[in-house]
Amino acid sequence: MLAIFTLVILFFSIVLHEIAHGSVALHLGDPTAKNEGRLTLNPLKHIDFFGTIILPIMLLVFTQGRGPIIGWAKPVPVNPFNFKDQKWGGLKVAVAGPSTNFLTAIIFGLAIRFLPLPETLLMLFSIVVLYNFAWGLFNLIPVPPLDGSHVLLTFLPEKFTRLKVFLHQYGLFIFLFFIFFGGISLVFTGAAILFYFIVGQPF
Repeated sequence: MLAIFTLVILFFSIVLHEIAHGSVALHLGDPTAKNEGRLTLNPLKHIDFFGTIILPIMLLVFTQGRGPIIGWAKPVPVNPFNFKDQKWGGLKVAVAGPSTNFLTAIIFGLAIRFLPLPETLLMLFSIVVLYNFAWGLFNLIPVPPLDGSHVLLTFLPEKFTRLKVFLHQYGLFIFLFFIFFGGISLVFTGAAILFYFIVGQPF
């Protein structure tokens, strides 16, 4: 039951993440995500067959239900040519997703720290905090297709063109290597540190 609830929390954390991308893009003048019906909490609009279903189930099986579990939703469509801010628009859209996850984690974390929550709610809120911190950190990894790659590529000088090309060509392989060879554990270690910092006690 706890594993199922964890999957639900993870999925809706991812959905909030994608809605944030689309909402900021809309604010910047790009209605693509809105026109395609992606600015909604309806989970069916965001399901990615591999990232939302196959990968989380694989990780759940491989870890015998103990986790950690990670995944992703179908990215919201964005047309950067519609942005009013051509220089920083892409960066703003990229950081909107992780920022939303961090904000969600902080709100629920402070609720744990300062409100007298019953045991069941305390456990559920704790999962919300941990997984939102983890998802925010995970997306800041500077490897395509994650948001961190957009941040990195925005600030890389032109002389690093070869690195940019390399990341675009091999980013997916680096990404998969990271997932299956210990990277997720590092992400959750970072999330646990942030959890302790906000909540005031270990997860």
